[in-house]
Formats: sequence, C-alpha cells, structure tokens
Amino acid sequence: MPARTPIIASPAAEKLIALGKQIRAHRKALRISATTAAEAAGMSRVTLHRIEKGEPSVTMGAYLNAMEAQGMDFGIIKPTGVAADASNEDRKGWIPARIRLADYPQLKQLAWQVHGTDELTPVEALSIYERNWRHVDVQALEPRERQLVDALRIGLGERSGVV
Repeated sequence: MPARTPIIASPAAEKLIALGKQIRAHRKALRISATTAAEAAGMSRVTLHRIEKGEPSVTMGAYLNAMEAQGMDFGIIKPTGVAADASNEDRKGWIPARIRLADYPQLKQLAWQVHGTDELTPVEALSIYERNWRHVDVQALEPRERQLVDALRIGLGERSGVV
C-alpha cells in the first residue's frame, strides 16, 4: 500500500513532476519498456509509474534508482525558462527531453521538412542529424549544438557516420 502523500510546497511538487517527466522521456527515448526499467531499478512497474507522475510519496531513493537504471545523472532541475541561460559546461552530456529547433540552427535547417512542431524528441533529432550529416557545416556548429550531437550519439548510440 502506497504511503500517504506528504504535504509539500507547490514549487517542490512542480519539480517532482518535472523530474518524473524527464525520467519517463529518457526511458521512452531509449525505447525501454516500463516493466524492463522497473526491474532494472529493483522496483515494481507501479512504483515506476508513480515516479514518472512525480508523486511525492515515493522515496527519493526510488527516484534515484530509476534514474541510475537508465544511466541518468542527477542534477538540479532548473525552473522553466532558465535552461536557455545555462552555461555550456552545465549542459555537457545532457540530453533534453524535447529539443527546440530554434535553439539549434543547423538542426533547424536540416529539419525543413518537419511541419507543425517546434520541438523534436532526442531520437527524432538524432535521426535527422544522421540522415543529413553530409549537409552539416561542421566548422559552423555552435559549441552547444556540437554538445547536443555528441550527447545524442553517446546516449542513443552511434548508428552511422555522425562525427
């Protein structure tokens, strides 16, 4: 039986929900089933589901186990809108759950055929980079975009000639 939900401040609840969404998005990007991720973390599928919903009654240890099982590194969750201000060093190796085309100029040019969305999943972004790498001006890649490409390649697997 789940523990009773503790009373927490609204900003803390929002951070737990954001953390849960990041854990879920990372699992989905890796194409890992909830059952497999839960087993790897040593918990039930229901507990993983509660973590992905950001429920505060789940122990912090369970959150960290879920992240560790997926190879995620725990860091400070920045409030919405602050991510654009983060230094490049803070974001090194980090894969966002959704990749805004406006933040990555070369990806935006490569994704000219994508209509109706301003954001891509990490898998979609890597796929676009891989299919169109010959059109990327490597010398003109901004450091932030280069870090994204490297993180996607390392995190999602090098599947072709993306350098």
